[in-house]
Amino acid sequence: MTRLSTLDRYLPLWIALAMAGGLALGSLLPGIESALDSLRVGTISLPIALGLILMMYPVLAKVRYEELGHLGGERRLMVSSLILNWVVGPLLMFALAWIFLADQPEFRTGLIIVGLARCIAMVLIWSDLACADREATALLVAINSLFQIVAYSLLGWFYLTALPDLLGLDSQGFHVSIWEIARTTLIFLGIPLLAGYLTRLIGIRRRGIDWYENRFLPRIGPFALYGLLFTIVLLFAIQGEAITDQPLDVVRIALPLVIYFALMFGVSFWAGWIMRIGYERTATLAFTAASNNFELAIAVAIGVFGVTSGEALAGVVGPLIEVPMLVGLVYVALYLKRRLYPPAAADSPVAIASDSAG
Repeated sequence: MTRLSTLDRYLPLWIALAMAGGLALGSLLPGIESALDSLRVGTISLPIALGLILMMYPVLAKVRYEELGHLGGERRLMVSSLILNWVVGPLLMFALAWIFLADQPEFRTGLIIVGLARCIAMVLIWSDLACADREATALLVAINSLFQIVAYSLLGWFYLTALPDLLGLDSQGFHVSIWEIARTTLIFLGIPLLAGYLTRLIGIRRRGIDWYENRFLPRIGPFALYGLLFTIVLLFAIQGEAITDQPLDVVRIALPLVIYFALMFGVSFWAGWIMRIGYERTATLAFTAASNNFELAIAVAIGVFGVTSGEALAGVVGPLIEVPMLVGLVYVALYLKRRLYPPAAADSPVAIASDSAG
């Protein structure tokens, strides 16, 4: 089993400390909201924008974009992943958001935004720990990263405006234009995605794959966590009063997230088992479907609705639930591997060769 670095292994602790630090900062510096307002362009706070791009870039620099050339042999896995990520996942989060937060339009919208932001390269950590197929995971991450550029803004408009109107749901006059979401997606996903792609292309050409994978990426990797923690500190400094005054709101946001991650993992693992694609591919399918790009969700919530909004609060609760949930699901996956994929019955080249020899 792959070992996490000290930073990654204690990620829930660092996030908790960042939350506490943000709350303390907000109480000690009550004028921090005004200070951030003076450093913004439109609704985008420049310090928070810096933190968001900083945490997106190292993750996207890890994506193996060159693996996109191997799509032919992975068609069934790719189609299954696209359906789970872009049909099942958003629909499930939409339903859970309306079931649990029908009376809280800001939190409901924030959850839907989280559901639309699909898996990103951090899923490689969970994939490695669960002994899944790392190359297949990298392939699906690359596909979903590119698909998000094209589809995120359209799906955001559909689930936040068009579908509620079609179903006659009371969205309290809430409407979001495609351009509002597209602009933020292009800034916070497009810029780091292009930077990550160019970094990988130039780095491998000049120094080789071994240097890039084993020396460069480990050096820039921690900056994703630094950016995340920096952003959480600022968000909780600004949102501190709302969090401490109404802690039950955080619980209400967290509950549908817990259900969402559990259901997405369970449905996806079951789908892989039914398709008989082997444990490694099944685990890959399950973790890429259950994981979310919380960096993008936070960026969109802040960029469209503002840093003090309920949507931003819902977005920042996302990683607080996702990280411990995915760590727990790693152990669930390894348990299911022992129960459902015993070595003698494994659908592997070794087993097939043994059967043929017999």
